[in-house]
Amino acid sequence: MVETKTVGSRVFKVVNYIILTILAISCLYPLWYELCVSLSDKLAAESGAVTFWPVGVNFGSYELIMGDGAFWNSFMISVGRVVFGTIWTMVVIIMMAYPLSKRSREYKPRTILMWVLVFCMLFNGGTIPWFITMQKYGLIDNLAALIFAGSVPVFNVLLLMNFFRNLPADIEEAALVDGAGPWRILGQVGGPCSVPVIATVVLFTSVNYWNEYFQGLVLMNSEDKYPLQTYIRQITVQIPANVTLTTEQYQQLAKNSNKALEAAKVFIAMIPMLIVYPFLQKYFVSGITLGAVKG
Repeated sequence: MVETKTVGSRVFKVVNYIILTILAISCLYPLWYELCVSLSDKLAAESGAVTFWPVGVNFGSYELIMGDGAFWNSFMISVGRVVFGTIWTMVVIIMMAYPLSKRSREYKPRTILMWVLVFCMLFNGGTIPWFITMQKYGLIDNLAALIFAGSVPVFNVLLLMNFFRNLPADIEEAALVDGAGPWRILGQVGGPCSVPVIATVVLFTSVNYWNEYFQGLVLMNSEDKYPLQTYIRQITVQIPANVTLTTEQYQQLAKNSNKALEAAKVFIAMIPMLIVYPFLQKYFVSGITLGAVKG
């Protein structure tokens, strides 16, 4: 394709770059502002004096969060939750999406199951029935609840199902002629062909497991079982009652601000996902496009 280098095309390119730059800055500035607030001293953070740069650099918020053994315990719980939860959820999603991608004459329960999925996506039973269900299965104050409580995201099932439906039928027919069964077709044909959408669903699932805090707050009775997102939301700058503190400890508490602490929480929570995202980014756009369009 030959690019037309007319005056109009050049003007359009310049304007396009300017608009995209403005949009990028508008998206990144709130994150930069939060970083500046988290690194500012108490007076600047509380008075709103922080704009583009930290005022009176102070790492007290990060020291308060990360200098606690309970923080690292919650961090490891969240890492385990993301790893095992993503694996379990992907198995469930693939086992649901593949048969539902077949036509009704090939898989007779498909129509009924599709209506059930749509109903579950549109209507929610509510927190109380969900809590009672988890209680009946003995998952209260059980770390397994952090994995099983939300392991069937219907949207991701539909996304992967639509991708499987778009795979050429000739490929599966050729595999059947060669003597392959359903499991082998899924493992050696459907799986390798669906890497982009699977990577996209893995990203969605891992981000959801990492950011979810409500389940830990409701289902866990002890703080030593809190995932990271639940734990850091409990951290505040406060002077403990009936505890004698040294002058240095009082000074350390006086340096910290709840506003700066909240900003520090945002960045600590983002770091793992920012590390994972670049490895899956190249599959993201193609996975969304291929999984959302029915051929």
